[in-house]
Amino acid sequence: MAKDVDLSSKEWLDLIFEGKNKDFGAYELRSDSPRRHNKSVIYTLIGIAIVALLAFGYTSLNKYLTERRLEQERLEQEALAKQMEQEMEEEEIQQEIEIPEEKEQVLEEEIQNSQKVTEMNIVDDSEVKEPPKTIESQKEDERQVGAVDEDKGTDNITLDTKKEEQVVVKEIVEIKEPPKEEKPEPKPEPKKEEPKPQADEVFQSAAHMPSYPGGDAALMKYLNDHLRYPQAAADNNIQGKVIVQFVVEKNGKIGEVKVARSVDKDLDREAVRVCKSLPAFSPGRNAVGDPVRVWYTLPVTFKLQGVN
Repeated sequence: MAKDVDLSSKEWLDLIFEGKNKDFGAYELRSDSPRRHNKSVIYTLIGIAIVALLAFGYTSLNKYLTERRLEQERLEQEALAKQMEQEMEEEEIQQEIEIPEEKEQVLEEEIQNSQKVTEMNIVDDSEVKEPPKTIESQKEDERQVGAVDEDKGTDNITLDTKKEEQVVVKEIVEIKEPPKEEKPEPKPEPKKEEPKPQADEVFQSAAHMPSYPGGDAALMKYLNDHLRYPQAAADNNIQGKVIVQFVVEKNGKIGEVKVARSVDKDLDREAVRVCKSLPAFSPGRNAVGDPVRVWYTLPVTFKLQGVN
């Protein structure tokens, strides 16, 4: 029976304070107790809801800012990679342009060396014999002989005899001419050997780029957890973004590491150290799906708190 009694009901209060002074403060406190309890429960629930909303808002804002920062760093990395590819293409084009100019100079030197040089000696008139025919006179004789040969023939024996005499004289003159100097044959240009594809070639990009286990967020978390700010740089308020490039091998491990854009020697050394300590990546793969060695560009940011 006692379990069914509502201790906060008015009947129970009247029973307790029966024959007692109800104007005393205890009666009013007990009468107002249920209302105060209900208010406290409502206020507690409202406070919990406000705290939950604030926590959710803070988490969402932090997530949004992190994703935005990662996206900005990814865009900077892509822009830097494109700039480096353009510079490499420009260097290759300049090399291709310089090679033909060298070939033209070699050909000009060979032509100059192959030209005939005629020596002239001064002698007495009595020693001068019949001068050798020039090239133009030889061509003229050849045209004359050709004109005679084109004649289809005649019954006049005298004309035939003259033709034969002209031909004989022409042959004798040709025998007396000094032998012509033979021009040296131009040397064949050496064939360029096409570069053979190397099994260990490192690619600037691949069909499937290497990826860190857990994605970019996990990679940034690893850098923040393992990066140690150099004391000398901190004392001199030196900060900035070091761009590091490293090779992701076929097994996903970190290979060669180098600094693509430097800020300070201490910051550069620390960025290289952290990149060498990175766990294995998922290796890059070509279009066929075979693992390949790929360059990976990673910006490492050093920023001091309270310093702009």
